[in-house]
Amino acid sequence: MLEVSGLDCFYGDVQVLRGMSLTARPGEILCLLGRNGAGKTTTLKAIMGIVPARSGTIALDGETISTLPPHEVPKRGIGYVPQGRRLFTEMTVAENIEIGLLTRGKGEETRERMLTLFPRLRDRYRQRAETLSGGEQQMLAMARALCVEPSVLLLDEPTEGLQPSMISLIRDVVVGLKEQNVATILVEQRIDAVLSIADRVVFIENGERRDEAMAADLRGNLDLVHKYVGVG
Repeated sequence: MLEVSGLDCFYGDVQVLRGMSLTARPGEILCLLGRNGAGKTTTLKAIMGIVPARSGTIALDGETISTLPPHEVPKRGIGYVPQGRRLFTEMTVAENIEIGLLTRGKGEETRERMLTLFPRLRDRYRQRAETLSGGEQQMLAMARALCVEPSVLLLDEPTEGLQPSMISLIRDVVVGLKEQNVATILVEQRIDAVLSIADRVVFIENGERRDEAMAADLRGNLDLVHKYVGVG
């Protein structure tokens, strides 16, 4: 289980997270909702160590990871698909996947599982990442993150700019991870997509956790969504 407790983070002198706390449980999809600039992406970056915690703690299965350098966090079993994918675009699909495999010393079995999960990547295996479509790049970003065989997966706007068929594939992969007991933390603006697959929703406003609800309850009552996101 991932536990974030009382997290304060800053960009320079500007505080962007204020006492942020949340938990992500095995086999659960937790969605972070809030307006642009609320602190959702910063929360994911803080978990990955990219934005340092000035106070508070982040623990994975009881081990404090908030003091680790960023390159050590994936080695603990946290996968991260950032907004914009951040692939090594001049490298091939194969090379990007290999980087993911090397993070935790995974091998051919994990590679084959990724290529089975995303068969289009097998077809594009020797192509440079920059030649892929947006949907294919998102598949590659997810495959690279899943190569660490994570217990926790962080997804930042994974369906942004994708056509419906790609969105459906990404959603199916995320739902499938529940069966593998992976905890997924999802930042997503598509409310319809979120509420159809999430278990819980945490609402963030001005860098603070403001509210929490079960996704099933929100499907019939969008008042909190309107309050904190402004859409429904």
